[in-house]
Amino acid sequence: MLIEPVRTAVFTEKQDLPAFVRAHVAQLEEKDILVVSSKLFCLWKGLSVPYRSRRQKEELIRREASAALKTKLAWLTVKAGMVMTNAGIDESNADGKLLLLPDDLYACARELRAELKRAYGLKKLGIIITDSMILPLRAGVIGAAAAYAGFEGVRDERGRKDIFGKPLETTLVNLADALAAAAAALMGERNERRPLCRIQGAPVKFTERTRPDEIQYPPEQDLYAPLFKACGLMKQRRKK
Repeated sequence: MLIEPVRTAVFTEKQDLPAFVRAHVAQLEEKDILVVSSKLFCLWKGLSVPYRSRRQKEELIRREASAALKTKLAWLTVKAGMVMTNAGIDESNADGKLLLLPDDLYACARELRAELKRAYGLKKLGIIITDSMILPLRAGVIGAAAAYAGFEGVRDERGRKDIFGKPLETTLVNLADALAAAAAALMGERNERRPLCRIQGAPVKFTERTRPDEIQYPPEQDLYAPLFKACGLMKQRRKK
């Protein structure tokens, strides 16, 4: 598998994202996956507000999250079917603004994929929208797939045998997040200006229809469900 980050110019608000990709990625081939920073989608869709105060930011976090809990370090929230900090609202590399995630990132991934398939003349192309997340009891951030399109993000190994012939009972391989993490390690978090990354030879099955529910695990069945319940994140609430 080949992972190649792409250095670009600074992407500006409401700039044409498909055109931006074409300007910086000379070639995409069949069965490539293009990883794109979620910041570019926030800016593409014009989802920014000037930063005014901490109170303003906290109000936005509560509004954007389906569940939210204030902690010592940040707000622990559920947004777009993922546990993330601050409902994905970001002020780093935002030039004094707060960037908000689109409500339907999967629709954004499908839109970009359709545009790039036409532009590069491809049939099989994957898109991953990557964002930073923090794993429980682990230091630092890691890249994760906030959304994706064009391939199956989870490989079901249940019923297959291990090296000793024992059938696997619960193993699901999260390919979307694994690829996002690998790409994010090269894309960077500071001033690297590498918001795009091309992956070739990824071990995935390409498809025209992506099902978000394959990776969005039901909270009540999740391994961390007792923890979520104890801290109040199992109780979902509607946005106002």
